[in-house]
Amino acid sequence: MVNDAREALLDRCVGLLKDGGFSQLSLRDIASGVGSSHRMLIYHFGSREGLLTEVVRRVEAEQRAALAALAAELDDPVETSRRFWQRLADPALAPAERLFFEIYAHALFEKSWTEPFRASVIAAWAGPVEELFVHFGWAAPEARRRARLSLAATRGLLLDLLITGDRGVLDDAAELFAQLVTARPPTAA
Repeated sequence: MVNDAREALLDRCVGLLKDGGFSQLSLRDIASGVGSSHRMLIYHFGSREGLLTEVVRRVEAEQRAALAALAAELDDPVETSRRFWQRLADPALAPAERLFFEIYAHALFEKSWTEPFRASVIAAWAGPVEELFVHFGWAAPEARRRARLSLAATRGLLLDLLITGDRGVLDDAAELFAQLVTARPPTAA
């Protein structure tokens, strides 16, 4: 029952984030925005930082599920990449992505509350993306290399988009990257 209440509260917090973000809001402001009290948020998440980390964890899980669904639907790695980039570049996701990069920045300085984030920020994505490359025909070692490159490049493109808003240029760059990272080596004559 506590887990159900926690998940329902987390659902409302994710909804508030998607409605406009809350990285600048206090815990009391967030609680008010979701119809709860700051004490309930502390009870379920330990701190404001714990709540923010859980919100990002949830949104990231939604994105991994969306990528897996695209890969299952499509038989083309470039089209999978293209559609996933379009999803990530949707302005509606910008508040969640800004929060992701805010926590990422704190993790770079090894803030203690970011330990769970640091433990999962690469690992939670690297495995599933590697599996996609294997699904599309690459051997495991090559799939691993391409997965890590894809993760780094996509995050870089997304960070650039959030800062510059240069959607057309970055759509083109994402398209080029998708073609490059999924290109097969030329066959020997």
